Amino acid sequence: MSASTEDDIKYIDGESPNNESISPGANGSQYAQVENLSSGSLDKIREILFGTQVRENNKRFNRIEERLLKEFTELREDTRKRMDGLEAYIRQEIESLTEVVKKQQVSRDETLKELTQEHKNQVENLERKLFDLDEQTNKIARDLRQQILDQSKNMNEDIGKKYAEILATVERETQEIRSDKANRITLSALFAELAMRLRSET
Repeated sequence: MSASTEDDIKYIDGESPNNESISPGANGSQYAQVENLSSGSLDKIREILFGTQVRENNKRFNRIEERLLKEFTELREDTRKRMDGLEAYIRQEIESLTEVVKKQQVSRDETLKELTQEHKNQVENLERKLFDLDEQTNKIARDLRQQILDQSKNMNEDIGKKYAEILATVERETQEIRSDKANRITLSALFAELAMRLRSET
């Protein structure tokens, strides 16, 4: 501390620069001298009273600022690392999900292809069965028609035979009836002749 500054402080505290006490009634010259202090002296007094504290505060503020800046830098770096890690994780998850979706799509395509092929095979089998059934039905119908024709032919032959037999029987019965009628006529004539003879003899 400079001598002039110490003298100014002592002068304000009631002592003269020559270590003399200043009484309140000493014509007011001391107060006049205080009022005439220059702005430089006030700055010196402010520096004496608050300089150390201000410097300490400035140092403290600087340390706080440095610490905050360091922490902010560390936080920003940590945040960047976390964001990079999160981005990498999200990218990995997206790639994994994309791969799963691709595999599922391939599996669905294969399943759909298998189902389509199976459906095609079933349709072909059904068409083949329907064709075979149609062929069997046509064959059965042809066989049934042939059987009906054969039975009808046989029935017609049987009916013809029965008709011929019946006709022959009728002819035979007719001939017999005619023969019996002729015999009755002859017998009647014979009886008539015999009656006439008997009558003539009588």
